[in-house]
Amino acid sequence: MDIRRWRYWLALLSTCWSLLACASLPTVAPDALTPAGAARIETASGKVAAPAALALLKKRWAKGALDLAQQAALEEAATGVPLIAGNKVELLFDGPQTMNAMMHAMTQAKNHINFETYIFDQDALGEQFASLLLDKQRQGVTVNILYDSVGTLGVPQAFFERMRAGGIRLVAFNPVNPAKVRGNGWQVNHRDHRKILIVDGKVAFTGGVNISDTYAKSSPFRSKQRATDATQVGWRDTHVRIEGPAVAAFQWLFIQAWAGQDADDLRDAHYFPPLSVAGERIVRVLGSSPGGQFEIYKAYSLAIQEARKSIHITMAYFVPDQQTLDALKDAAQRGVDVRIVLPGISDSGLVFHAGRAFYDDLLSSGVKIHELKLAVLHAKTAVIDGVWSTVGSTNLDTRSFLHNSEVSVIVIGAGFGGEMERAFQEDIKNSTEITLEAWRARPWRLRFKEWSARIWDYWL
Repeated sequence: MDIRRWRYWLALLSTCWSLLACASLPTVAPDALTPAGAARIETASGKVAAPAALALLKKRWAKGALDLAQQAALEEAATGVPLIAGNKVELLFDGPQTMNAMMHAMTQAKNHINFETYIFDQDALGEQFASLLLDKQRQGVTVNILYDSVGTLGVPQAFFERMRAGGIRLVAFNPVNPAKVRGNGWQVNHRDHRKILIVDGKVAFTGGVNISDTYAKSSPFRSKQRATDATQVGWRDTHVRIEGPAVAAFQWLFIQAWAGQDADDLRDAHYFPPLSVAGERIVRVLGSSPGGQFEIYKAYSLAIQEARKSIHITMAYFVPDQQTLDALKDAAQRGVDVRIVLPGISDSGLVFHAGRAFYDDLLSSGVKIHELKLAVLHAKTAVIDGVWSTVGSTNLDTRSFLHNSEVSVIVIGAGFGGEMERAFQEDIKNSTEITLEAWRARPWRLRFKEWSARIWDYWL
């Protein structure tokens, strides 16, 4: 059996075995929120006064789109997390571009590298990544790695021991083996699905890209070559590179996750250097964890409910809860252009068919669905009204919102939103639209797979 199937089935079976109570997601209603005033915006030099903060957000408010000042205040009331101004945010697409950017940043490291990931495979790409980390450790750079024990299931422990022997500090998140658990109980169903890289406290990366040979090649996204076979392409994914004051927020998320594993103290390093303005992007960095405050879910839900013009989502794993499903349908029925790019092929058949079980309901409500051709889709992105964008590790499914530690960055403004829209249109170009008429003519064997998978949708 393929190792990714082992990872999946272990997570699923452990969920059932542990007889978890069916925790539920919170109701998110804009009318029930009472913002304390204008949204807080923090910068490298401190907090921005309320009138200036309001002016910053109004400047990015396009007519007929989200009222960003109102949206920012609602989000802060729901999540408790402020906006951060003065950042540079660069979109990275697929494996080669993302890996090159991350490895270049690590090559430049002078003080420390903090790395948090779900999958870290021992393949050609994983060995290259590990060798660079070992080189930096030998050069006196402090390297700390937090990796998920289910995401790395099947990776020989010798791979990680070699890095430990080289001086790198590693922690396995929620070990599969109960004998290796330290202090917080055996919680194998709670996974660390984040992908965060921080270099010298000055540059951060996040998104959907894991360390695996599935990213050794690019997808057809913006490719000049015409691939005709899935073996010729890599996975389609999206990552971001961030400079500026927001990097400190990623550093805090990493340190909190490390400390939450009852790990030894991080070795001394200059984790929080002074950060100056690096660009014009205003962002909100959201981290969520099981038993937390559902920060990412609340922000997503609010943006969908408040959308006025368009909701454009590119999503790897799509098994929406009822509230999200209703919000998407309601948006389409009030005239919002709701389009979702979903996988045409997937690394997880059960999730793939569970997501398709929602197609009829969505299509009949006016939501447009497109399935990406040829490449496996692993991106988790959205752009709403062209001014509210998010990139991260979070899928639109119950597992991400209830059972995983996830990270998402929200970027406010039409400049970055325009870049996201252009990427979305490229994905549309590489996809096939699913019409309601064609969908209702699908074979009964597919209907049975959808029905069977839907039974498990809470745990997927």
